[in-house]
Amino acid sequence: MGFVRHLPHHIVEAFRSTLEEVAYADLVVHVVDGAHPDPEGQVSAVREVLGEVGADRIPEQLVVNKIDVADEETLLRLKRTWPDAVFVSAHSGLGIEELRAAIAQRLPRPAVELWVVLPYDRGDLAARIHRRGQVLQTRHTEDGTELHVRVDEQIAAELAPFRR
Repeated sequence: MGFVRHLPHHIVEAFRSTLEEVAYADLVVHVVDGAHPDPEGQVSAVREVLGEVGADRIPEQLVVNKIDVADEETLLRLKRTWPDAVFVSAHSGLGIEELRAAIAQRLPRPAVELWVVLPYDRGDLAARIHRRGQVLQTRHTEDGTELHVRVDEQIAAELAPFRR
């Protein structure tokens, strides 16, 4: 959304429905150009638009990119301003593992861990687990697909007949 700051307001309105989808996210990964002359202004503009579409309550992981070409003084200032930001270079890969870890830590984790054996004709349930839960282990047996999963309470209830 770094482009938002330079767009006329009526163009932003045209993209509003797309931007409103952000309100359904679990986490906003907000990437700012660390080599830009005004990264703070970029962040402010994006946050303003997120507020306009009701997505300002979504947790945000701020990521400062281009640390390989950004001015050292700017990076030091940004680290003081945004101590929880992750600093990366998409070009060199520096900081990417730290970013992955930060995202994984901030994403919600389903609360119920269980083992189930799903009959092979219940691919619908397996797909829903993959979409909304976390598959920790999979094994195919004669009786169906054995899954060690972490899911929310609702899916756990649907899986009750298949618990092992």
